[in-house]
Amino acid sequence: MTDEKRDLRRIELGSALSTRNLERGWMAHAKVTPMRVVSDPRYDEVDLSASAEELTRLASAVAKGEGLLSSTSSPGSDALAGVEVVRSSGPGVLIRRDDERRILVISGDSAGRAVLAENLRAMATDEEGGHLHIDYFPGHFYLAEGSVPLVVNSPHGGMPTR
Repeated sequence: MTDEKRDLRRIELGSALSTRNLERGWMAHAKVTPMRVVSDPRYDEVDLSASAEELTRLASAVAKGEGLLSSTSSPGSDALAGVEVVRSSGPGVLIRRDDERRILVISGDSAGRAVLAENLRAMATDEEGGHLHIDYFPGHFYLAEGSVPLVVNSPHGGMPTR
């Protein structure tokens, strides 16, 4: 196994990487468009952009309920260092910012995580483009109250033409 694959495997398996290591990059997979996770304080939402491969990795981590994926960030920006996925008893999925570690945390029960993972996979594979708004509202069937709004941008471009 190459060092690049070993580093990716470490991230996919959710090993306990520090925020400092995330900020250093762990970008051995730089051939793939790196994930970018930006906290937008104006709209109190998080904007996520990634390649199809990175979105698929995130979807897999969400489905498994564990993982830590790095994001590109620069000092002084609103970019977060990565996304951590944690299994919990729920109910539902809670998406929150850990401001101290500058990480987006996704936690929840298996049923809610399965729905979110499927939505992420669909965005990764839908070549029509566009973006996905993941916003809590009272009675939401898989998001938990208190979830931060998340916008997932298609790796295939802007809004569909049809």
